[in-house]
Amino acid sequence: MITVTRLNGDSFTLNALFIEQIQMFPDTTITLTNGKKLIVQESNEQVKEKVIQFYKQIGLIGTSHISGEDSS
Repeated sequence: MITVTRLNGDSFTLNALFIEQIQMFPDTTITLTNGKKLIVQESNEQVKEKVIQFYKQIGLIGTSHISGEDSS
């Protein structure tokens, strides 16, 4: 789960596993797998970093995948 902020300043927690894409229009727009779109104050990069940290926390990805290290 990640915490993000709506444009009106209200914070909410979002299950990052349901994020399909993150875009800038110029506001950051998060599209969920069900098609719902959320506009947040955080930048594209901030949301991306929160998602990466969440994935690391739950063990979905390892640090070598993020840093670009080759596992071979």
